[in-house]
Amino acid sequence: MLKIHKLTFNPFSENTYVVTDETKNCAIIDPGCCNDKERNELLGTIEAYGLKPVLLLNTHCHIDHIPGNKFIYEKYGLLPEIHPNELEILRLAPQYGKFFGFDCPVSPEPHKFLNEGDEVTVGNTVFKVLFTPGHSPGSISFYSAADKVVISGDVLFYRSVGRFDLPESNGKDLYHSLVNVMMKLPDDVKVYSGHGPETSIGFERYNNPFIQDEGSFG
Repeated sequence: MLKIHKLTFNPFSENTYVVTDETKNCAIIDPGCCNDKERNELLGTIEAYGLKPVLLLNTHCHIDHIPGNKFIYEKYGLLPEIHPNELEILRLAPQYGKFFGFDCPVSPEPHKFLNEGDEVTVGNTVFKVLFTPGHSPGSISFYSAADKVVISGDVLFYRSVGRFDLPESNGKDLYHSLVNVMMKLPDDVKVYSGHGPETSIGFERYNNPFIQDEGSFG
């Protein structure tokens, strides 16, 4: 049975997820831990539940979602898996961080690129990779149909969406990802977002003002 542990890290209040099942193997998704206290909190969660990290996944590579990549690599020997369109953003993250006064360590290079339709296996749990660009050019989401869960990164939030005013963002692409990818999922799918509380596809379908108004995206 799928179990998702959420930890909220760094000044951007980013949600890091540790995803596991009955096998105790786990994936660490978007490690936002940026100081010793947060790194210890992540380790404490993994150790408290007796988990074995086997995958490091990034939904996208903005500075708040990857500061823990280096730490995870040094601790567990795991290299990130990302969409190929995120590689430049991953490499430039430390420079972007300086603009915000935020220390984003240099991430190790990816072990593997993930594309639309690929499958990621964590123990007995299978996630399908959904290509959901817009907030970032290579944003991906991880969807388990069996568990009715999608980990959406910064594509979809509770009654909101990810920013699309960043240099590498595209509002039209984001709207397409929301309407033609996320809203094609069943209403009872639970959404674990990169920021804020959990929500559901059904709730957002009828209550998210951005989904109701394409003009919001420029």
